[in-house]
Amino acid sequence: MTLISRRFALHGAAALVAAPAILRITKAHGAEFSFKYANNSPMNHPLTVRPTEAAEAIAKETNGKVEIKIFPNSQLGGDTDMLAQLRSGALEFFTLSPLILSVLVPKASINGIGFAWSSYDKVWPAMDGDLGAFVRGEIQKSGLYAFEKIFDNGFRQITSSTKPIKTADDLKGFKIRVPVSPLWTSMFKAFDSAPLSINWAEVYSSLQTRIADGQENPLAIIDLGKIYEVQKYLSVTNHMWDGFWFLTSQRFWNKLPSDVKQVIEKHVNQAAMRQREDMYKLNTSLLSKLKERGMEISEVDTKPFRAKLQSAGFYKEWKEKFGPEAWALLEKHTGAIS
Repeated sequence: MTLISRRFALHGAAALVAAPAILRITKAHGAEFSFKYANNSPMNHPLTVRPTEAAEAIAKETNGKVEIKIFPNSQLGGDTDMLAQLRSGALEFFTLSPLILSVLVPKASINGIGFAWSSYDKVWPAMDGDLGAFVRGEIQKSGLYAFEKIFDNGFRQITSSTKPIKTADDLKGFKIRVPVSPLWTSMFKAFDSAPLSINWAEVYSSLQTRIADGQENPLAIIDLGKIYEVQKYLSVTNHMWDGFWFLTSQRFWNKLPSDVKQVIEKHVNQAAMRQREDMYKLNTSLLSKLKERGMEISEVDTKPFRAKLQSAGFYKEWKEKFGPEAWALLEKHTGAIS
């Protein structure tokens, strides 16, 4: 994996000083097409930086014909709000976790099965290959279009303000914030936790006011979202791998000229590949940084966690929900899960 580009570092530093509400693409001759892209990530997160670069490249290649305005950090609402805007036509482009997308496309969340993935060496062949193609087909049935290359969110870890989470028993009765997704809720209920479905925009305040004892997210989100300010303990569980599909409305997409679609898709897919490199670098270097920020880090044995899910019937339940075709594609890459 390559290092984060100098451009990323400059974007990040600038964002921390004075982040504008909207990043605007300079028009050479006045845009014929003006679109909006939104996400739930901070200004200096690779999920904002790389699509911003893509928007700039699209404007340049089309000589200002296509303008994409960037709305990061949930400026247009929570994930479920933005998904509704995308479907209604009020928003043209949006990146969303497959697990949250599952409220509309149930099989989209199959990549998030707990403790299924051991490494990126298995994730990317699956998501760039037959499993990803299957999910994109399911997304298309819902009236949305997902670009070929999924962006990375990373392997997810658990944080807590009350105690370190070292065993499955530590999750009993634990009030944990989870995104608005049936799979997340189901998994933590299997651990006898008390999962609370809360949109990302409200997570910091819910942890600060102790509505929730903890939350779970990739290290980059924990760092950039300043979760370390309201959480003391971090457990390296790698319990899920999560990504972001770059989405648009199928109806909107079909109306665009083919040359415009080709340029947009090319640069977005290239942005996804660069963003993956950024995320890998961030998520493999942040443990020491978070420790310096005062978090207590616990490395855990994940086998008992997986055994608990097995005994609780979690895998059996979701194998039936996803169906034999999807489950077979998953296990083709992960190995046997249940």
